Amino acid sequence: MEYRRFGKTNKHISTITLGGMRFKQVWEEPRHEIPRATQDHCNQIVDLAIKNGINHFETAYGYMKSETVFGRTLNDELNIDRSSYYLMSKGNSATANEMRKLVDTQLKTLKTDYLDFYGWHGINTDEIISSACKTGGPVEALLKMKEEGIIKHVGFSTHAPLEVIEKAISTDLFEFVNLHYYYFYQRNEAAVALAKEKDMGVFIISPNDKGGQLYKAPEKIRETIPHSTPIQWNARFCLSNPAVHTLSFGMTDIEHFTEMKGIFPSHTPLNKPDKESKIKLDEMVNDDPYAFYDGYDSDPSITEMNIPLLLHWRKLWKCYNLLDFARYRYKELKTPNHWVPGVFATPEAINKMNFSSIPKNIPLKDMLTELHEAFYQAPVDINKIDPTKITLRK
Repeated sequence: MEYRRFGKTNKHISTITLGGMRFKQVWEEPRHEIPRATQDHCNQIVDLAIKNGINHFETAYGYMKSETVFGRTLNDELNIDRSSYYLMSKGNSATANEMRKLVDTQLKTLKTDYLDFYGWHGINTDEIISSACKTGGPVEALLKMKEEGIIKHVGFSTHAPLEVIEKAISTDLFEFVNLHYYYFYQRNEAAVALAKEKDMGVFIISPNDKGGQLYKAPEKIRETIPHSTPIQWNARFCLSNPAVHTLSFGMTDIEHFTEMKGIFPSHTPLNKPDKESKIKLDEMVNDDPYAFYDGYDSDPSITEMNIPLLLHWRKLWKCYNLLDFARYRYKELKTPNHWVPGVFATPEAINKMNFSSIPKNIPLKDMLTELHEAFYQAPVDINKIDPTKITLRK
């Protein structure tokens, strides 16, 4: 395991964090009723994490049973010395009073009297920055709890556009940021650089899943990395940036730890084999004549569709054969929200769009139509399934 100073927090944390949202049955309600299988799974994974040098665990109130099972594993089941690891949790409340009550609840659930890191969960829009960071607001409450020693360091997590992330970083209220940044999504590199300038800790969210479902990467990608797995290569790509301090892995099996060991040593900059693979991957963007157009120059007021995000997923499909991943992410648009903003590129949405500001050499209407046909998967109505036509597989 390697360790890096987590920015101005001055804590040296493992470059791999154990994320706590993928234990068995962890998303099922009620949150405080823990099946034995869930508890045993958490016990096994935390024990393996510690034996493999991981000293940082991450969870959130929003991860349903995660805080409860972590609290029991660390304190009752394995009885781990509290000074031997760092614990991060997250939450978001609308007011200062509600924020304090939530943190108090989380501390009891996690069976600890302090949190090393606490992130305001989901600073995804300008409006959230204003409401969360206002005088007398919930972030101020977190900072007061820091003064009291209940929270050691305050940060934020985000799925926001780059400009919003940079604005949140520039408030100078936070000591760390949890964000998306991987080989297959490098848009936030400027935010990582700004965080480095501010000496903030940088935590990478879900590099193996949201970073491209790399555990089932297509052969086209695997062939470019003959010396490594896509998960190992992407981890070294992220860690080749010295501003990046830790990557969150939602490990669920002993084999995941075996693969994790193959990440190290990391290199800054990339070593020769990894660099050669990057060159090959970079060249794949030429496999589609329109992949260069990212849509960030389009006026967001001309449509409810998130043009840059749609075009990003299209590029991953066309250039890297990441169709399953694009479909996986596209499904999240079924309920528009600030976590994954935008709507499906349906014929209705396309026909409402004003294309006058789009470069004439970009057939955007056709591109959107094509990607919707490729990505959209209609939900199955179980009431319309004919049981006589179901084929069972052994």
